[in-house]
Amino acid sequence: MEHTNVNAIEAAKQLDIINELKVRFEQEKSKTGKTKTYHIETFGCQMNSRDSEKIAGILKQIGYEETDSEEADFVIFNTCTVRENANNKVWGRLGYLGNLKKKNPDMLIAICGCMMQEPTAVEKIKSSYRFVDIIFGTHNIFKLAELLQLRLNSDRMIIDLWKDTDLIVENLPNERKYSFKAGVNIMFGCNNFCSYCIVPYVRGRERSRNPKDIIDEITALAKDGVLEVMLLGQNVNSYGKTLEEPITFAQLLQEIEKIDGIERIRFMTSHPKDLSQELIDVMKSSKKICNHLHLPMQSGSTRLLKIMNRKYTKEGYLELVDKIRKAVPNISLTTDIIVGFPGETEEDFEETLDVVRKVGFDSAFTFLYSKRTGTPAATMENQVEEAVAMERFNRLLKEIQTCSANRTLRDEHTVQKVLVEEINSQDPNLLTGRLGNNLLVHFPGDPSYIGKIIDVYLEESKGFYYIGRLQE
Repeated sequence: MEHTNVNAIEAAKQLDIINELKVRFEQEKSKTGKTKTYHIETFGCQMNSRDSEKIAGILKQIGYEETDSEEADFVIFNTCTVRENANNKVWGRLGYLGNLKKKNPDMLIAICGCMMQEPTAVEKIKSSYRFVDIIFGTHNIFKLAELLQLRLNSDRMIIDLWKDTDLIVENLPNERKYSFKAGVNIMFGCNNFCSYCIVPYVRGRERSRNPKDIIDEITALAKDGVLEVMLLGQNVNSYGKTLEEPITFAQLLQEIEKIDGIERIRFMTSHPKDLSQELIDVMKSSKKICNHLHLPMQSGSTRLLKIMNRKYTKEGYLELVDKIRKAVPNISLTTDIIVGFPGETEEDFEETLDVVRKVGFDSAFTFLYSKRTGTPAATMENQVEEAVAMERFNRLLKEIQTCSANRTLRDEHTVQKVLVEEINSQDPNLLTGRLGNNLLVHFPGDPSYIGKIIDVYLEESKGFYYIGRLQE
C-alpha cells in the first residue's frame, strides 16, 4: 500500500510539471507561431517500444508534435544494449545529430534506455558527445518532463541515472502506435542472470506491478477501443513473486480474460524454467489467449544450457513442449537461439538442430553470439571463431526455414480470424493483418477494416506469411 501511495504522489508531481511546460510552450508558440517537434528513434525490444510510447505521450501532452525527421526540435534515442552492434548504431547516429545541432543550436538531444545503464557508455557521451542535453535510463522514464524542465532552465547536460528502483509510475500520458492494440507492462527487471545477458544489470531486479493497476489499465484500454493486449515482462512466468500478496501469472491472465472488449491476449517473454502446468491449463481453457507462445530455447545442448545458467535441460525443454502441445495442439511455437556461444562444439550445435527438428518451430529469432562486456560469458575461454559460427548460423537458418514452411502449410486453404493492422507497406491495394498465431497475412481489402477482427481465407503460404482474401 505504501508503494502505491509513493507511486501516485510521483505521478501527480510529474503531471504538474507536464502542465507547467504545456503553458510555457503555448506562450512560446503564441510568440513564434511555430509548434515544436519531436522525433524518437527506438532500438531494441518490445519493452523499449512500450517505453517510447510513454515518452511520446509525455511530449505530446507538453505540446510537441511528432515528425519522422531527425531535424526535429527534440530528438530522443531510446537505446538497446543486448548486442554490440546496437551500441555501434547509436554512436553512428549520434555523430550525425551533432552536425544537425551545429546548424540548429536550440535543438535538444536526449539519450535513454538500456545502454545508458552502462557506465562506460555514459562516460563516452560525457567525453566525446558533449552536445547531448539529457541522459536517463530505464528506471525513470516517467521523469522525462522534469528532466526537460531542468535542461530548459539551465545550460548544462542533465544526467539522471538510477541503479535500481522500487517505483512503478505508470499512469502518465502515453501515445499508442495503434488504437486497437496495446502493450501493457506487468513487470520490470529480471532475476535470472543468464551468463550471456546484460539485461539484469541494465533493467535491474524483478518487480511486479500491482494486479489491480494492471486490470484498471486494461479495462480503460478496452473502453478506448483496444481489442488486443500484449503483456510485457522480461520473464512473465515469474510475475507476482515480489508482491506482498503473491498472485501467479496464470491467475492474472484469468482476471484479464474477464475484461469486456478485450478479444486477444498475448504475452512475452516466457522463461521455460518457470512455465507452470497452471499456465498451460489456463491457456488450454482460454477463449482469448492467442495460440502463440514465444519460448526462448537459446541452445539444445544441456552442457551449454548449464554454462548459460538457463536452469533447464534439453530433455526438460522437449518435455515442456510436449505438455504444451498436448494441451493446445494447434499452438504456434517460436523461439530464440544463440549460435557460437563460447565453447560451443559441433556436437553442441547438432543438439540444437535436433531440438529444432523435434519441436518444429513456426519461426525463430536466431543470433550470432555477441560478447557483452560485464557478463560472465564475455571472459569465457574457447570463444568460437567467427567463420565457424557463421557457417553454423546459416545451417540453422535453413533448418528453421524448412520447419516454418512445413508448419505454415497446415493453415493454408483455411479461414482464420485476422486483426487488420494497416495498409500494406509495399502495395497500397493490400491490407496487412495478424493471425492469432502471430503470422502476417496480406490481402486485398478496404482500409475501413483496419482495427477490426475479420475472417480471411488463406490462399497461399509463403513460409513466414500468407496471401489471403476476404471471406464473404
